[in-house]
Amino acid sequence: MTHPPMPPARRINAGEVTLSVHEAGPETGLPVLLLHGWPELAMSWAAQIEALANAGYRVIAPDNRGFGASDAPEAVEAYGIDNLVGDISGLLDALGIERAVMVGHDWGGILMWHAACLIPERFLGAVGVNTPHLPRGARPPLDVFREMGGEEHYIVRFQDEAADRLFAGRERDFFDFVFGAPPPSGDLAKLPPSITHLPARFERFVARGGLKSEEDVVVPGDARIHYADIYARTGFRGGINWYRNFDANWERMGGVDHRLSMPCLMISAECDFMLPPKLTAWMPALCSDLEMHVIENIGHWTQYEDPGALNAHLIDWLERRF
Repeated sequence: MTHPPMPPARRINAGEVTLSVHEAGPETGLPVLLLHGWPELAMSWAAQIEALANAGYRVIAPDNRGFGASDAPEAVEAYGIDNLVGDISGLLDALGIERAVMVGHDWGGILMWHAACLIPERFLGAVGVNTPHLPRGARPPLDVFREMGGEEHYIVRFQDEAADRLFAGRERDFFDFVFGAPPPSGDLAKLPPSITHLPARFERFVARGGLKSEEDVVVPGDARIHYADIYARTGFRGGINWYRNFDANWERMGGVDHRLSMPCLMISAECDFMLPPKLTAWMPALCSDLEMHVIENIGHWTQYEDPGALNAHLIDWLERRF
C-alpha cells in the first residue's frame, strides 16, 4: 500500500492568511473544493484529487489554516468559524471562482456544513464525508463532550494549551496510533467512554511498544512518515486551536438557519466510532435535496480505507447532479 502522488502546491493569499493549495484538472472543469480534517493535510485527498481530475473536474485542495504549509496564526480566536469560512471565500475569490462543490471530512466537514449555512451563495453542492450536518445543540459542545468522556475526553483535554505538546517529539508513534484500524461495526455499541480518551490511549500505545504490524493501521507507511515529518516542523497547535473554538462557534451559530437547499451528499463509514452513520438521522429534516450512502467495513479514514468506493460515490453524484 503506497500513497498516490500529489500535484504541486502553490501559496495563495486568501485574505487573512496565505494557504498552501494543491490544484489539478482543467481550469474549465466544475470546481470541487476538498477540505481536510484533523490531524490530516490536503494530501489525505490524494486519491480523490487524482480521480476527480481525471474525470474532468477542477480540483482545489488546501492545507487548511493552521496546518502544513499554510499560515498558522498563534491566537486561539484566529480559528473561529468566521475566520475559517472567510478562508473559503477568500480562496475562491483569489481563484476567480464564484461557486464550487465543497467536500469536507472530519473538521473539514464541520467547516463545510457551517459554511453552507453562512455563505450558501458560494455553494453549487455540499458533500459530507463521515461528518454529518447537525442542528445546533441545546447546550455548549464542551458540556456534551464532558458528559460523553469526562475530563479525559480528547476535546476537553485539547482546551488546555499544554495539549500543544502532547505528541511533540513522538510524531511517528502518534500517526501510527491515530491511523489505526477501526473496530468492527458490531462492536461500536460496546465501546466504553474511554474510547474518547485519545491522549491517554496514545500513552498506553507507546508504553506497549507502538505499532506491531502494518495490518493494524490503515494509512500507508510512507504517508505516515510524511505526516510525522511535517508535524515535527510545524507542531500541533494550529490544528488543535480549531477544537478550542467549539463553544465560541456554537454561540456564533445561534439564530443561524441550518436548513440547506443546495444539493447535498452524505457519505458515512459503517465503522466510524467517532462519527457513526446514526448521526445522519437529522439530515433529511435539514437538507431538502439529500442523498446518503454508507460505505461498509471501514472507519474514520475513508479516503484511505476505501478510496475506490468514495471516488465512485463522488463522481457518480457529480455527474448526475452537475
